[in-house]
Amino acid sequence: MDTATLALVHAILEERGIRRAAKAGGRPVASVSAALKRFEAAIAVPLVRREGGNLVPTLEAQSRQADLAAANRAVQWLLSPGTVAPSTVVPSISLAALDRFVTVARSGSIRGAAKIAGTGQPQLTRQMADLERDLGYDLLIRSPSGIACTPEGLAAIPIAESLLDIWRRLSRASDDRFRRTAATWRFGSVMPLGPESEIARMLAALTAEWHRTRPRQPLFISSTTADELIAGLKSRRFDVVLLDLETFPTEFEGQLVSRTPLALAGHPSLFAKHGEDFRGLLQANPIAVPSLKSGLRQQAEHFIGETLGEQERNRLTVTEVDSIPVILNLVMNHGYLSMLPESSTARVRNAPAMRRLGPGYMQNLSLAWQKNALSRQAGEAMLTMMSAPTLDSEFSSHSPMP
Repeated sequence: MDTATLALVHAILEERGIRRAAKAGGRPVASVSAALKRFEAAIAVPLVRREGGNLVPTLEAQSRQADLAAANRAVQWLLSPGTVAPSTVVPSISLAALDRFVTVARSGSIRGAAKIAGTGQPQLTRQMADLERDLGYDLLIRSPSGIACTPEGLAAIPIAESLLDIWRRLSRASDDRFRRTAATWRFGSVMPLGPESEIARMLAALTAEWHRTRPRQPLFISSTTADELIAGLKSRRFDVVLLDLETFPTEFEGQLVSRTPLALAGHPSLFAKHGEDFRGLLQANPIAVPSLKSGLRQQAEHFIGETLGEQERNRLTVTEVDSIPVILNLVMNHGYLSMLPESSTARVRNAPAMRRLGPGYMQNLSLAWQKNALSRQAGEAMLTMMSAPTLDSEFSSHSPMP
């Protein structure tokens, strides 16, 4: 890790954006973006997520902001000792170089410090000279009798030690996280449509069968939107994902696992009034759909586009809700329409009326994974586990007919 990366990451979180941090720090946008990726890779934790045009700190980032702010203050002091004005452009000084400076200062000789650090004496001498050049002031006084510190060098020792302690806390949290998650398989899924939905059934079957057959390999399951699942698969935050898409990026492998007809869902009274007139229904009632990040919303957009003209679409009242229970509540209690898998409300109490959209409108569920042998093996095993029988099906298959 280095001082420039620490300062830039602090600026990104403070400014809530890479471009704003780049402008404030006088750095190219690409350099600031690379610093964020470098830091996230080093601590194995995502620090930001996008909300509109802003970067919002994750909960993990918020827990580290105090340490990052303290690290930034330490960096600024090292660059401008005794002054208040912060340095605009922070040079890239490795924390390893600062660690070796502390070792040199406390040992009193380059030779002794080189032995402690396990490096060559000429290499350590050059490293100290480079460090002084980057800081812009002398740290050490060299003499035949050994090494002594300048006043600035003496003052820099506790600051450098503080900065090193901060980094150890940050990286220790990463090491602990890695130890906890090294053996854990991370499975991402689109959000289930309810406890009786096909997605919920598959995830429950997968969880039960995985823990039965692989008790020493924990399985972590997280639900989000299709776009975020693909991004998580690319960044290796997920090992395998269940998408509500028929196709996925060609950089991954996978398989289509389920196709369920989509239907227009609404209160029975709406269909009693309009019958099968989908055009009239869409124009007369507000519509609740998931966000554009979901495959279900893409199907809904396609249906609306095929059913209504442009001017008619512009007059629609469309509400985005990334929660199927909330959408069902809007449909049953507030006069909304939605496009949902036909089977999603099969066992819902006071279920809405459903009218199938047609053969071209389906909820497609696909399992995708990284292109490597280990991920392929896990993905194929998960495909089998997701179709494992439940207790109800086993009971019914062994129960005598009445």
